[in-house]
Amino acid sequence: MSWTQTGFLVLGHKVLLTDLVGNVCALATLWLAYIRTIWTWPVQLLASVLLFVASVSAHITGNALKQVMFGGLAMYGWWRWSRGLRDGRDLRVRPATGRERLALIGVMVAGTGLVALFFEATGWSWAPLPDAYIFVGSAVATYAQGRALVDFWIMWVIVDMVGVPLAFSSGLVVSGVVYAVFFVMVLIGFRGWLRQYRAQTTGTQNLEVVAS
Repeated sequence: MSWTQTGFLVLGHKVLLTDLVGNVCALATLWLAYIRTIWTWPVQLLASVLLFVASVSAHITGNALKQVMFGGLAMYGWWRWSRGLRDGRDLRVRPATGRERLALIGVMVAGTGLVALFFEATGWSWAPLPDAYIFVGSAVATYAQGRALVDFWIMWVIVDMVGVPLAFSSGLVVSGVVYAVFFVMVLIGFRGWLRQYRAQTTGTQNLEVVAS
């Protein structure tokens, strides 16, 4: 048996080790993002490799391609955050502007439609539309995270709403459970980042008052 198929049974369902360890890393990635440490990105790279292997084993092409995309976006985020954390400064987060939000939503809607058509034409996914939605939504959320936008947490919420049922129906039990945990964690993360932004804004206003 190939190492990619190594796993164990839980209540009659096979749990792949690549799926298990990859999702543990993915959960760690979200927590590291919450505390705004640059370690979130190398851990995400490791999670992407393991979940790519698990997705290929489960024949979920869209999810596998998503992990390749995550690898590239993790490198982008690593570069962006390394600039923001230079000289020991805390990472500054902010909400997206109105224009940025329209752009993110537009990319998500148009991208989902185009990728779904591609998946359907190629037969790469048994569920083209939800698979495309998760693929594009995850890309948009990770890109927004790389830019330290508070809105990235909300993007993950709407991705999870489709990701949970799709993972369970695909046989990736661990991924389904992790998606459900993600839903709770992103709500906590959103609150934490929003609080951080407000603290930054208050601090800046106080400095302006003192300077004047």
